[in-house]
Amino acid sequence: MNISDAATQTGLPAKTIRYYEDISLLVPDRAENGYRNFSDDHIAMLQFLKRARDLGFSIEECRTLLSLYSDANRTSAEVKAIATKHLSDIDEKINILKEMRETLAHLIHCCDGDHRPSCPILNSLAGTSV
Repeated sequence: MNISDAATQTGLPAKTIRYYEDISLLVPDRAENGYRNFSDDHIAMLQFLKRARDLGFSIEECRTLLSLYSDANRTSAEVKAIATKHLSDIDEKINILKEMRETLAHLIHCCDGDHRPSCPILNSLAGTSV
C-alpha cells in the first residue's frame, strides 16, 4: 500500500511516516517506480509507534521498544525498566506542572485586575517581589 493509504490506516500524517523513515525507525519497501510500499508488518510497526508516541515515549525509547518487540530473546524486565523510567519522568513532569499551577494561581490571586498599572504577575515575571 502507498503512504497515503498507510496514513489513513494508521491515523498518522504522511509527514510523520516520512520522518520515521528518515530517522530509520522503519524502512518501507520500494516499488520499481521508487514509491514507498507499506506491508502489513509496516502498518503494524506504525501503529505500534503511534501508540507508544501517544503514551509519550521518546523517539529513542520507541526505537528501543521496537527492537525489543522484534527480539524473541528479550526479557519483559527490559521492557518494564523502560516503561518504569518513563512513568517516573511523567510523574516528575506532573509535579513540575503542579508547582507551576500553584505559583500562577497565587499570582492571579494577588493581582487585583483593576485599572491600576501595578501588577504582581508582571512584577514576579520581572523578578521583583509579589
